[in-house]
Amino acid sequence: MPGKKIDIFDTTLRDGEQVPGCKLNTKEKIELAIALEELGVDIIEAGFPISSPGDFTSVREISKVVKNATICGLTRAVQKDIEVAADALKYAAKPRIHTGIGTSDFHIKSKFNSNREDILVRAVQAVKWAKNFVDDVEFYAEDAGRTDNDYLARVVEAVIAAGATVVNIPDTTGYCLPHQYGEKIAYLVNNVSNVDRATLSCHCHNDLGLATANSIAGIIAGAGQIECTINGLGERAGNTSLEEVVMVIKQHHSLGFYTGVKSQKLFPMSRLVSDTMRMQVQPNKAIVGSNAFAHSSGIHQDGFLKDSLTYEIINPEEVGAGESKIVLTARSGRSALAHRFRKLGHEFTRNDVDVLYERFLKVADTKKEVNDDDLHQLAEAYQAEVPESAEVLKG
Repeated sequence: MPGKKIDIFDTTLRDGEQVPGCKLNTKEKIELAIALEELGVDIIEAGFPISSPGDFTSVREISKVVKNATICGLTRAVQKDIEVAADALKYAAKPRIHTGIGTSDFHIKSKFNSNREDILVRAVQAVKWAKNFVDDVEFYAEDAGRTDNDYLARVVEAVIAAGATVVNIPDTTGYCLPHQYGEKIAYLVNNVSNVDRATLSCHCHNDLGLATANSIAGIIAGAGQIECTINGLGERAGNTSLEEVVMVIKQHHSLGFYTGVKSQKLFPMSRLVSDTMRMQVQPNKAIVGSNAFAHSSGIHQDGFLKDSLTYEIINPEEVGAGESKIVLTARSGRSALAHRFRKLGHEFTRNDVDVLYERFLKVADTKKEVNDDDLHQLAEAYQAEVPESAEVLKG
């Protein structure tokens, strides 16, 4: 496949699970990890091993059953964290330790009561500790989105020199605008002398609704990995949505990127995560929402029925969502009504539809959506009045 491969790092089981009410047990985590591997993600962040005995067990058990995807455990820049993560990952075919520390002045001064030089030393030390256990070490510069670029470049260069194979540039608070985040990645690409020895990674939050846009800006600027979650789950307003970045990359061939994700599994995976984590997907959610391929406006319905490309840039089957839906409301038009009648086996002439449309509007004004039972009743009542008006389709 032509172009540059973008690694998809899924953190549904770690960052996504931090959503209140979305706690998973080990059995549920294993089920989702297996499904994520089948989906084709490259890295699964299975948990934060030192945070609880349950999380440690989940990371360990996932490591035993997942063989193709890299299994990652999160730590702080603390030796004990790293040792515990290494123990949890000891059965993994492809283990990765994800360690790091805050690098913005907000974190350095307020969170750590420290200074830039001390944080730099701690960052390097954390990577060196992790390299004692695994070859694949990812370093996160927490709140990189608000970190001074010159200092961030110093940290990135130092942790790569210490052995980091991936460097995560998180927009932890979702503050950056897309051009700012892209410029930050580009600055690192152009000012870190050893950047070719590691992969830069985008980890964007959605506080301002810009996580997907920022992640795409990041890979355009030179990053090679996107960290994301199914359905965009995550702290506060959520993380970058996996299904969104995957389909942006797939739809925009001119970007020159591709992923290993099997897009036909996106919708089923979304529903599995929603059911398992007891977190409903908003109907208007891009790609996997129940309304993502539904049309209710008469103008849209008429255009879609003539050529689906007028109002759909993705075939719903491409993401495993079945077929598009024509939803009948008071805003719908005659072509949509005739289409739905045909789907139910009733073939009416144009004149018939004109008469039925007036009756349909009366029903539509009394309810949010006109369903199949309503349409059957309209058709049968009309056919009883004018028997020769319609042919009931067979088969």
